[in-house]
Amino acid sequence: MVVQVTLGRVEHRAGGRDAFLESPFDFVGPLNLDELQTRGRLAFGACLILTLDSWRQDQADLRRDAHQRRRVHSHRTPFPPEREARDYRQDRAVLRLPLDGTLQASEIKAAFRRLAKSAHPDVGGSNEQFQRITRARDALLAHTQRASQ
Repeated sequence: MVVQVTLGRVEHRAGGRDAFLESPFDFVGPLNLDELQTRGRLAFGACLILTLDSWRQDQADLRRDAHQRRRVHSHRTPFPPEREARDYRQDRAVLRLPLDGTLQASEIKAAFRRLAKSAHPDVGGSNEQFQRITRARDALLAHTQRASQ
């Protein structure tokens, strides 16, 4: 849980400055204010106290890491290219597409979008169901791309 607090009383002493948090967290302290400003973060009991700049940097780092993980995942080939024809028929069946004939990428994408409206977990579907139609879409798109080259 993240709670934004304000520093309250600051006491100057020979070894530096101590600070207490503002009410209603004024029971937290004394904190070494010099260490907090130098390091940007300070562990205090079960709390981690961050400066606003340090918190913003942590958020930026988390967003960047998540973006990299999504990018790596999206470039991953879901199935090896040597899949058998029966697997493509199963993928067609999952997306409720004709089992024979040539498919266009637009047909595959349209079928996926139609099914995703009810298969996605956010609208009452299951994660497994959504993953199944996503894998089928990706495999069929990869197959049509290889076939057109």
